[in-house]
Amino acid sequence: MRHKDEQWENEIRKEPFASSPFTEDHKRKVLQQVEWMKKSEEGSKGDRSEDSSRSSRPFRPQVGNVSHKRRPRRGGPLVAGTGALVIAAGLFLWIWDDGQLVKPVIEQVYPTAALQLSDGLNTNLLTDKMKRNVATTMRDDLGKQLKITKVEDLPVSGRIYVEAGNESEKEYAQIWLDATTGNLREVGMRREMQPSELEHRYLRQVPSLLQSIGSTPTLKPVAVQRYVSMKQGELEPISHTTLALENETGDGYGEIVWQQDKAVSITGDLRPDQISQAALADARNAIEALSGKANLDLVRASRSKDDELGKDTVSFSFKDNYFVQMTDGKEGLGYTVGDANHYEQDFADWEEIEAYYQELYNIQESLLRREVEPIIKKIFKMDLQAYKLHRNPDHPGMVTFELESSTDIFQVEYREDGRIKMITRGEL
Repeated sequence: MRHKDEQWENEIRKEPFASSPFTEDHKRKVLQQVEWMKKSEEGSKGDRSEDSSRSSRPFRPQVGNVSHKRRPRRGGPLVAGTGALVIAAGLFLWIWDDGQLVKPVIEQVYPTAALQLSDGLNTNLLTDKMKRNVATTMRDDLGKQLKITKVEDLPVSGRIYVEAGNESEKEYAQIWLDATTGNLREVGMRREMQPSELEHRYLRQVPSLLQSIGSTPTLKPVAVQRYVSMKQGELEPISHTTLALENETGDGYGEIVWQQDKAVSITGDLRPDQISQAALADARNAIEALSGKANLDLVRASRSKDDELGKDTVSFSFKDNYFVQMTDGKEGLGYTVGDANHYEQDFADWEEIEAYYQELYNIQESLLRREVEPIIKKIFKMDLQAYKLHRNPDHPGMVTFELESSTDIFQVEYREDGRIKMITRGEL
């Protein structure tokens, strides 16, 4: 049966195993199991005193330094060779998720088999339940087993602290467990993933989600970030997965955010046939009122639908870094028109900076009204005379105009000479 064993060794070096979430260490362990079965074949010719029917029991993978008690099998080499195939196949059985292979059975049944521990750790602090909770939390929520670099007893709080990865790197995890029960208490994890590593249950949603906001459904994944958190008192970790997308030329953009498996925010460039010409004309008029520049070329039109914040925003970006955002949210309608150009200020020391901020804060109200009222009248067809101006010492260069008899508010950002940088109505 050596020929068949060699065939299996070749097979497990091919797809899908070569590109599977298994690490090289996992593959090595499988080959070790196959090699062990080859050796057991040679020793299987001795006396077999146990009931041969036991040899048909399901294979149960063993991890670590385990002494194997060999069981007699009828048929000698033939059965032993078949056993090697069963081991290789058993370790590489997969669970299907709508057409895509996702998780090996051994990590499902024995999650601690994939746990990675640095040398010199006080692993005696970790019970089997703690190890299992750490392994399954990283596997199911972070999507990857990070190497554990620290295990610490926190006797005052009655917790065990587990740290994995490096805080200065992109992949990092902190897990606090109850020292008595082994249950999770708090979790904070992060990692950056390659788009190819993102689970299929997310990727399959992308085209329809983009299409739902009028964006191009063919945008391609380019980057993935995942954050997982669980605070004191919460029952389970919550993951946020952010997927960035681009088109082939790199000038089209999209972004999708999932909380657990549910998409909560979708952003993408609008297809030309999805751009409201009335809204575009309104945006151009607003830019002309703010800047005095008419019929600026449209650079980009996009839409962002955020269920967590309860906002649906359409944004227009124009030549010379001017923009307009129109928001329909649970708090009402919002509208922003602004100049995104950055104007550098040169300061010699902190005294000059403080003097500049004081100048912004103390600007005359009459000057501000003279600058902003014509813009607001042209865009919103409203008069600011009845609105009262409020300053905020924590935000020099910004004031609000409020109407006492209503919730209507204008937030205005300005420069030291009174010129207006941005106006936002509502949605503050």
